[in-house]
Amino acid sequence: MIILFNLALGGYIFATLSYLIFFGNGNKKIRTLARAAIIGAGVMHILYTVARMVKAGHTPITNNHEAVSFFALAVTWGYLSFRWRYRVQNFGVFVSPIIVALMLVAKFSSQAVMELPPALQSLWLPVHASIAVMANGFLALAFCGGIMYLLQEREIKKKKFGLFYHRLPSLEALDDLNRHCLAVGFPLMTLGIISGSVWAKQAWGTYWQWDPKETWSLITWFIYAAILHQRFTAGWRRRRAAIMAIVGFAAALFTLWGVNFLIGGVHSYAG
Repeated sequence: MIILFNLALGGYIFATLSYLIFFGNGNKKIRTLARAAIIGAGVMHILYTVARMVKAGHTPITNNHEAVSFFALAVTWGYLSFRWRYRVQNFGVFVSPIIVALMLVAKFSSQAVMELPPALQSLWLPVHASIAVMANGFLALAFCGGIMYLLQEREIKKKKFGLFYHRLPSLEALDDLNRHCLAVGFPLMTLGIISGSVWAKQAWGTYWQWDPKETWSLITWFIYAAILHQRFTAGWRRRRAAIMAIVGFAAALFTLWGVNFLIGGVHSYAG
C-alpha cells in the first residue's frame, strides 16, 4: 500500500521540477510532461487513499498522516478541476510545491492505521471531514493566487519587468482566480461547519461546545465571510483581497494543525 503513496509523492516531485523548468525556459513539452505527471500522481494518490480506506475500514482522515495526505489530494484535484475550466498561466508552478510540502509532512508522520475512536464511528465522518478538507484545498488555491498577484503587482509598480511579469497572468485575471476559488471554498467551509455541528449533536448531545478547533473554525469562517462581504459591498479587490486570501489561509492552517499541537481539545485526534 505504501508504494502507492511513494509513487504519488515521486510523481508530484517530478511535476514540480518540470513546472519549475518550464517556468524558466518556456518549453511547452516540459509543461505537458508536468501536467501528465501531476495527473498520474493524483490517480496514484486516489488509489492509495482507497487502499488505506479498505485496510482501515473507515475514511482515512483520522490522524495527521491521513489528514495531510487527504489535504494534498484535495489541493491536487481542486487544481486540476479548476484548470480544466480556466487557463491561468503558470498556476501549477505555485500549486505543485504546496502539494509536495504537504506530502512530505504526511510522509514523515506516523502511517500506522489506528483504531477509530467511538466518537468518530459515524457516517458523518466521511461527510464532514471530506467537505472540510476539500474547502481547505480551494482556499489553498486562493492563497497561491494571492501570492502570484502580489509578485506581479510588485514588478508592475516598480516598472521592472523581470522574472514574473511575462510569466504570470494579468492582475485582473489573478483577482478573478482569487474570487473563483473563494466562491467554491467558502460554501464548502460553511457546509463543513454545519455538518460538524450536526455530528456533534449526535455524538455529544450539543451542536457547539466552543472546543478550540470549533472556535478557530468559526474565526476562520468569519475571516473569509468578511473577505467576500467586502468584495461585494466595499469593492475590496486586487491587493487587499490577495493579502486577505493569504491571511485567511494562515488561519485555516492554524485550525488544521496549530490547534492540535498547541491547544488541544476533543478534536485533537489528528495530532
